[in-house]
Formats: sequence, structure tokens, C-alpha cells
Amino acid sequence: MEAALALAEADRLAAVRRYDILDSPPDGAFDRICALAARIFDVPIATVTIVDEDRIWFKACAGLDVVQSPRLPGLCASAILQDDTYVISDGLTDPRAATNDLVHGDTAVRFYAAAPITTSDGHRLGTVNVISGKPRAITEPELQTLRDLAAIVMDELELRLAAMREVRLERDARHEALEQQRHAERLTRTLQRSLSPPTLPDVPGLQIAVHYRPYSRAEVGGDFYDLFPLDTDRWGFFLGDVCGKGPEAASLTSLARYTLRAAAMHNDDPTDVLIALNAALLMQDAEVMCTAVYGEIDTGAGGMAISLAVAGHPSPLVVRAGCNIEPVHTRGTLLGAFDDVSFSGCEIELAPGDAFVLYSDGLLDIQLDGSRVDEQWLAGVVCSASDTAANQIVERVTETLERLDTPLRDDVAIMALSRPLGGGPG
Repeated sequence: MEAALALAEADRLAAVRRYDILDSPPDGAFDRICALAARIFDVPIATVTIVDEDRIWFKACAGLDVVQSPRLPGLCASAILQDDTYVISDGLTDPRAATNDLVHGDTAVRFYAAAPITTSDGHRLGTVNVISGKPRAITEPELQTLRDLAAIVMDELELRLAAMREVRLERDARHEALEQQRHAERLTRTLQRSLSPPTLPDVPGLQIAVHYRPYSRAEVGGDFYDLFPLDTDRWGFFLGDVCGKGPEAASLTSLARYTLRAAAMHNDDPTDVLIALNAALLMQDAEVMCTAVYGEIDTGAGGMAISLAVAGHPSPLVVRAGCNIEPVHTRGTLLGAFDDVSFSGCEIELAPGDAFVLYSDGLLDIQLDGSRVDEQWLAGVVCSASDTAANQIVERVTETLERLDTPLRDDVAIMALSRPLGGGPG
């Protein structure tokens, strides 16, 4: 029996390694699942955990500031030993937890409910769980909700794994061709998803502001954006738009976001990142298309250098101190439509007081004061005041959107990056 259990645990740990999720960066999709679980169950703590060999690693947390904890005396280690939900209504009276340090220690856990995150071949990677310091009962509908949330996490992991596989296939194919020209492609597996992240990380010396407004509350939009670390002094960012709306667009947005993040970690050239995304889209069964701007920020040596590539997307704006607009001279092929694509990159240096503005084409498809807006209108709004701070630029655009004559025809996304005049963080 012990040998059988050891073999089963070895197979489970192999499944954990297969999904390559341990120690990956935070991801908005999992953060939202935790927030949703905490809100639905009205508890202070909810987590998404992965059970490793000797630790419990927290992929996402709501109400808890922790990265990992020992596998023992973790309750999640017990929860993955059974197929269905694991519920402790009152840790002080439940014999499974009455002597557990988590019940009697600083955490004072009284209520704990978890649903296993289970692969299609039956391996339980971890749990989605809700925790409270007060005992409480749980209903069967609530248990089903917990199971559904765990299933959503598993779906996200499968999508992440599929994107990694596609990126690897593209890397291998391109590496073989480019090896003769002494070029090597580097692709990544650092992936995370949500149509748009709940928060963006702080970049030293840079102020960041974003706004996203779907054209309809009843439909899932196709705009997406993100900003994420590549290494100590380099950051990747993108803003894009997949064709279509609804669940299909949401699925493609997830794939595009994961693939961009993956390719960015193994490519220093933004044009190569867009090539990888184009290859991933072409591998889909259905015809799918996407526009995107991808760039990298280098904060080394006290500067703020941006390298950029555009794929069928409206060109960003460079706003110099004093609100002088400079065009970005770069164009590229629409993604997902052609095997043979071409992108031209460019380099931009942000000086103190400068800003960089990306936006989706939904901003150019609105009616204001009886006229359809254009790039000149946007430039006028951005420079309607001398303040080039990112939050002020985005605020001026969103205030203008409140005066729309008609409902939006498309989603609107805008991201502004600015370098404060003082040179410090925004």
C-alpha cells in the first residue's frame, strides 16, 4: 500500500511539473477567481494553491499575504487526498483538524472548504479554497460553485499549457531555420491570463495608467493589455484587439495574451514576439485575426528606452514635455491572416516629462459632437492641458468619453506611460 501511494504521489508531482505553474508570476485570471470566491462565500480568505513535494505554493490569494507554506500541517495537503470537496465546518470540533496548528495558531482557521484542481487524467494538482475564522455550514449549491471555480482554474491551466506547447513548436521550427543564419529564437512559458489584469506592476521611474471600457456590458470584449517584468531593468507591455466579441473573442484574447508573454521572455526583439503570436493564431482551427502593439521598456543606466513593433494596430503617440506630439513611424501586418508577415521596429527614448500613449481602434470609432473622432482629435485631447502625467492623460480621455453622443461601437482601451519630471516613480 505504501509503495502504491508513493507511486501515485510521484505521478501527481509529475503532473504538477507538466503544467509548469510553480513559482510563475501573478496572473489576473487566478486573482479574480480568488476575489470571486471570497465574495460569493462571504469569507475573508480565498486561495488557489498548488501542492508541491514539500510545500504548498499559492498561485493567487485574496485576504492573505503569503507565497508558500510547508506542506504540513497544511489543510490543502489533506484536501487533495480525496476526489471531491473537503469541508471543515468547525476546526475545533472536527477530528481531522482539531489538533492542527492552523486551527490553534495565529491563523485561527475554523472554517475551511476546498475543491481539488483535477486534471483530465485524475491528478489533483492543488485546490481552490475558502477560509474563515468563524465556523459555518456550507450548502450543496455552494459546494458546486466551489467545484466550478476549481474547474475554471483547471481550464486556465490547460489553456496556458496549450499556449506553451504552441510556442515551443514555433521555437523549434524557427530555430532550425535560423540556425543556419546564426540566429536563435527564444520563447517562454511564463504565462498568465485574464482579458486585462486587475492591477499593473510598478516600474521604477515610470507612471502607468490604463482605462478599458467594453462597448457593451452584455458582451465580452476583444481588447487586451498587460505590462509585466522581463528582468530587473526590462519590462514588456502590449495592447491589442482580437476580431469579434463574446466567448470566442475571450478565448482568443487569452491565447494572444499568454503567447505574447511567453514569446517575450525568450525574444529581445519586439518584431519576433509578434511573429510568434502570428504563428500561434495561424495554428487555430478557425480563421482568427488580431492587431497588437508590443514593446519593451529598458530602465537601465538611468534612462527610459522603449523598443516597439506594431501589427495592424493604430500607431501610439509620443507626447513630449510641453505636450508636443511626435508620430511613431512603424507599421506591420495584421496578425493571423498571412504566413508571410512583416513588422518594422522603432526605438523611443522617454525624457523626464515625456509620455507614451497606446490605444485601441475603438477610440477612433466614436461619435462626439456630431463628428467621428480621429487621430488629430485624440492628440488634441491628450494635449488639452500641459500635464503629461499618465493618469492625467487617461483621465482627460475618459472624461471626454462621458460626453459621447451615441453608444460605443467597439471596445475602448488606452494605456499611458509617463516619466515624471522629477525622474522618480510616478
